Amino acid sequence: MAKVERDIRPTPTDGYPSPTSTIQAQTENILRNRIPSTSTLPSDSTKNDGTLQRNSHLQFLLRNLVQGFPARYVSQDASQPWLIFWTLQGFSVLGVGLDEQTKRRAIDTLLALQHPDGGFCGGPGQFPHLLPTYAAVSALAIVGKPGENGGWDQIDRKKCYDFFMSLKQPDGSFLVSHDAEVDVRGIYCLLTVATMLNMLTPELLEGTPEFIASCQTYEGGFGSASFPGWAIRDKDDIEPGEPLLDPSAPRPPLGEAHGGYTFCATASWIYLQPYLRTYYDSSSAAAAPKINTKSLLRWATHMQGLEIELGGFKGRTNKLVDGCYSWWVGGCVGLVEGLLGFGHSNPLHSESQSKGEDEGMKGEDKENEEWDDVDDSLFNRKALQEYILYAGQHPAGGLVDKPPKVADSYHTLYCLSGLSAAQHRVTPSTAQKIVLQSLWKDEEVPDDETEKKLQALRKEAFTSSLSWLEEEGTEKYVGGSQNRLNATHPLFNLTVTHSEGIMAHFYGRQIPSRASRSTKK
Repeated sequence: MAKVERDIRPTPTDGYPSPTSTIQAQTENILRNRIPSTSTLPSDSTKNDGTLQRNSHLQFLLRNLVQGFPARYVSQDASQPWLIFWTLQGFSVLGVGLDEQTKRRAIDTLLALQHPDGGFCGGPGQFPHLLPTYAAVSALAIVGKPGENGGWDQIDRKKCYDFFMSLKQPDGSFLVSHDAEVDVRGIYCLLTVATMLNMLTPELLEGTPEFIASCQTYEGGFGSASFPGWAIRDKDDIEPGEPLLDPSAPRPPLGEAHGGYTFCATASWIYLQPYLRTYYDSSSAAAAPKINTKSLLRWATHMQGLEIELGGFKGRTNKLVDGCYSWWVGGCVGLVEGLLGFGHSNPLHSESQSKGEDEGMKGEDKENEEWDDVDDSLFNRKALQEYILYAGQHPAGGLVDKPPKVADSYHTLYCLSGLSAAQHRVTPSTAQKIVLQSLWKDEEVPDDETEKKLQALRKEAFTSSLSWLEEEGTEKYVGGSQNRLNATHPLFNLTVTHSEGIMAHFYGRQIPSRASRSTKK
């Protein structure tokens, strides 16, 4: 069996111990003991300890679903839709179907959390919030269906939209709940639900691209928000009727770049591309908001740990690796690849975005912009799988942040989702988008520019969101094909089947046959 040398040198230090460097060294020592051999590793990674303990993880999820969660989960009382979503999507990624009785129980529980004024609550009798609204609708995408008592048609879209609009701020951001804070994670949750349920309007999205762009930090990743009062002008300096907010004023990001914020901001940026293409005049593209995509890519790829850290991802600079960032950062790299146009011929990489980035790229460099290598991923997919398989699995089932921590539902799902993202390359496909566009039949609308643009926005949202396909021949399974998970959609973190099902229903559109859903490069 071929052997490859493994560089397990510890992270360099400056010679001045601190609590941070001490816990880093302790973590590296624990991870070193998880490597099958401290000096070599089988090139095909087929040792037993590289096997995904699928049955143990299924039993962990099943215990939570049937018996209920342990007492320590009382702290998650306001996150009940999340507990349901993490469990149901964990089954989906593992390729396990649910019986009708389980689906019925989940639907009834989720609908009971729908607030009379719109949106979903974190628990019975609580107030509506953007984050449990995303979790509830995503869970319904898994277990629901059209029709009476099917779950989908019982979502009050009108009240949900009104709830979203009630949270909108003058700068284009959104509160996560009434009298609460602004957070890009809430914006991601809102845009995901609005995209899935066909609720996008220019009124909902106005100013949001500018706000998202303002949250990018000097590192390239995104913070939670940007300073809300920075763009407010002094009332004494403006004429009556002039806006209080100055859109040209810089808005420093609030907080450092973080994996969860960065994933949510990047996915939100992709959700907003149909709006940018539809409502921003291409002749004045210079005025459209932009993000630094290459700086974002640099930050995300630099969050992957060293070999001594088994290639796991960390969520912030100089922090410890954590299994959940396998999805929040590892999955985010896939989103950035889509923005940059790697993989399938890409509908996301618009001329307005690429003009500044590509300036000076000529001749052969320009022609070779799209890569031809079979595995052209911009992060180490093999190393990420090794981290999850060697360090992320708890002996009693479930997955963890890092050893010796206990398993929980949150890390179980996001480790599995990260493992899926490392196994499968799912990227935007122009060919798939063309197929979806060809099946789209425009509704008859009056000769009204406003209605035409609205229909164009929804068409773009539908065809762009569902154009993400797995590239055939690029799958990579560390430990063998028995470790294979279902591919998960990079934007929704749902399987393609569930993403297509709920969107086809709410948009009233056809989806092409499964035979055309994956293509060779």
